Amino acid sequence: MDPAPTPPADHVEVADGDVTWRFERSFLTSRWTCIWGQGCKGILDRPAPELMQGCCSVGAELDGAEEGAQISAYAAMLEPHLFQHHAEAEAGGVFGDDRKLSTRVVDGACIFLNRPGFAGGAGCALHIAAVEVDEPPLEWKPSVCWQLPLKVDWAEGTTPDSEVATVRGWTRADWNEEGDEMAWCCTEEPEPYVGDRPVVESLAEELTAMVGTEVYVELRRRLADPA
Repeated sequence: MDPAPTPPADHVEVADGDVTWRFERSFLTSRWTCIWGQGCKGILDRPAPELMQGCCSVGAELDGAEEGAQISAYAAMLEPHLFQHHAEAEAGGVFGDDRKLSTRVVDGACIFLNRPGFAGGAGCALHIAAVEVDEPPLEWKPSVCWQLPLKVDWAEGTTPDSEVATVRGWTRADWNEEGDEMAWCCTEEPEPYVGDRPVVESLAEELTAMVGTEVYVELRRRLADPA
């Protein structure tokens, strides 16, 4: 883990025990909002809003074996009327590797992505199923999926047991080599900055899950009163 650089002026810091959270003020106060299905051009090498794939053109990278087991359990609960690729999942599983650390790609996108026109609804089958049983979708989905467009960079702190976690907007560079080929990256284009609330409010549930309630409340206070 690399040492954390000095925080730029654009960042807000909140200490939480051995972890110092740094938040990118400009993104969290921006009006970015997900426009999936409303003009999102996806992450392919050409703009493809008609496919409604969003960031699901690749399989989700899972955060270890525990998350893999969790996704497997939720996938087993999906009914065919909500999961377009239910038959493919039964035949070949939902994972794209033997270690079960990524979701499988079927017909050019994540196996969990219901395509436009599917009777059970387009979009993530895990998300749709969670909503149907009145549970938070972020509990059902891979963490990378519900965290986007937020990214956390971890670095060493100033003492041996301390860490610095920087929460910022995801960028094209975070897609690594795939980012060079993407025709469009939603956080770097003007179209998604049309939300009716700042990101710190619209993604309150996601931010709270990432940093905890106390840190989130303090973040809100500091963004409202920088002094």
